[in-house]
Amino acid sequence: PSFGFLFDIDGVLVRGKTPIPAARTAFQKLVNSQGQFLVPVVFVTNAGNCLRQKKADQLSHLLGVPISQDQVMMSHSPLRMFKRYHEKCVLVSGQGPLLDIAQDLGFCQPITIDTLREKRPLLDAVDHDRRPNVLFHACSVPVVLTAVVLFGEPVRWETSLQLIIDVLLTSGYPGNPYEQENYPHIPVLACNMDLMWVAEAQSPRFGHGTFMVCLENIYKKITGKDLKYEALMGKPSRLTYQYAEHLIRAQALQRSWEQPIQTLYAVGDNLMTDVYGANLWENELAAAAAARCRSVLVCTGVYSPHGEVSLEGGDGLTQGAFHGHRDFGFDPGLVEPDHIVPDVDAAVDLVFQLENFAP
Repeated sequence: PSFGFLFDIDGVLVRGKTPIPAARTAFQKLVNSQGQFLVPVVFVTNAGNCLRQKKADQLSHLLGVPISQDQVMMSHSPLRMFKRYHEKCVLVSGQGPLLDIAQDLGFCQPITIDTLREKRPLLDAVDHDRRPNVLFHACSVPVVLTAVVLFGEPVRWETSLQLIIDVLLTSGYPGNPYEQENYPHIPVLACNMDLMWVAEAQSPRFGHGTFMVCLENIYKKITGKDLKYEALMGKPSRLTYQYAEHLIRAQALQRSWEQPIQTLYAVGDNLMTDVYGANLWENELAAAAAARCRSVLVCTGVYSPHGEVSLEGGDGLTQGAFHGHRDFGFDPGLVEPDHIVPDVDAAVDLVFQLENFAP
């Protein structure tokens, strides 16, 4: 094969925990009788609340084909490259096995929001029932944080928003008085900018991008300055597609496929992440004279051909709301998919036809 697939998961293969029927049909076409993939495949998800192996096991069960963790790229996977933070004490926000995820990525001293709250119980004051009954002094050993890592949407937003703001406005010494003159603040690394995602509900649900909008606006309201990110990971960032391409080429090498991978097909359901990111990376690849990247939009998730946001003339996007992250400018050309198909099975059929590939 001279091509590979980058598959989104939510809205393309599953809705919540329910598999989309077309997904199993599609993946039967992608493997041989021994369950080996006929083309390189990487699952590129903006989810970040579990380890790669767990996501691979879930996909194997849902799709009925064996998936390895080396085929799975979570939104936080590029953090492996940020080695300068791995030895430092960092605050991590999100849900799921956060410490396991952070340590698997190389972080040696991660501290969760819950742990920080235990050390500084007076800081979490919104929920009256959770306030400490007895006032006591702060821990004798100070918590000193050098960076904040946002893995994904947390559960108690008020607690996470309050404590992250405390860390940023005290230069990593939560519990101290605010020092607004210390700007820029300590580094913030964020994974997954999805404003919304699709689960079993009829309408899209809040994603980590919505939490980031809250954090950014609270910080600016208090300080008058913009929250700055040291790095943004997950689709549509270039970093994510660069890492995904590396995984595709590693698969081809492992299978001793000598023909170079010339085209990557990014199959997704979200204009502002899957399509925008693929088109952004296509521009990067063109400059580097490497592989092409083509976007294939399915209609089983966030994007609906009958919804308010339409591709007809781009009206829904140019005149309506911009759902991308604050730091990514709106360019109508970047949200134009190369192909639109009903579902992932149709996407696989289309690519095989375009590539004249007969399994």
